[in-house]
Amino acid sequence: MTNSKNLSIKAWAEEDRPREKLILKGKSALSDAELIAILIGSGTRTLTAVELSKHILSKCNNDLNQLARFTLKDLMKFNGIGEAKAISILSALELGRRRKTQDKVEHVKIHSAESVYEYMKPHLMDLPHEEFWIIHLNRSNTIIKAEPVSIGGVSGTVVDPKIIFKRALEETSSYLVLIHNHPSGNLNPSKQDYHITQKLKQAGDTLDIRILDHVIFTDDGYFSFSENGRL
Repeated sequence: MTNSKNLSIKAWAEEDRPREKLILKGKSALSDAELIAILIGSGTRTLTAVELSKHILSKCNNDLNQLARFTLKDLMKFNGIGEAKAISILSALELGRRRKTQDKVEHVKIHSAESVYEYMKPHLMDLPHEEFWIIHLNRSNTIIKAEPVSIGGVSGTVVDPKIIFKRALEETSSYLVLIHNHPSGNLNPSKQDYHITQKLKQAGDTLDIRILDHVIFTDDGYFSFSENGRL
């Protein structure tokens, strides 16, 4: 391999350039750093695009999930990454997230808190703020629809029961699963979490729309109100 030190990517051997390597060997042959290098296009006076990409990855332990948590400002702190390059990286990561959500929800059944957690990963993984979602289910526990009903800040979100049950009635839901994330990674429910769970359960019982579970989501695991006898 051609020594890349102090050389631009154009001076590398053709098979070592990310774009040419993708054409010659296919996309799977490229490393994460090489793929990011294609996105940013150029490096700095002292670093090639690949070397700059490796530097960025080193700051997130070479973990793309951690990189996905970087904000626009976080990326722009790196020398050589301006707004346009940062936007390119964030856009690519967001496309990857959205790709996971494209599976059709038809015939997807919820049978446990774990299945809720796995289903919601593409929607809630890596978020820096709280979101409160509801999953609409029919009588066979098949997903009708999953949707956010509240988006908040780092430490909380406001939930309006009227909005939740308005949507449930519109979707003719038989059951609902509540789910919200804790960006802090703390799996312990707050007093407010207990309060809103009981409030929604009571409203659901009145409308004959049963709340099957309330799941607290973190990137590393979940807490189920139902499985812990709290519902």
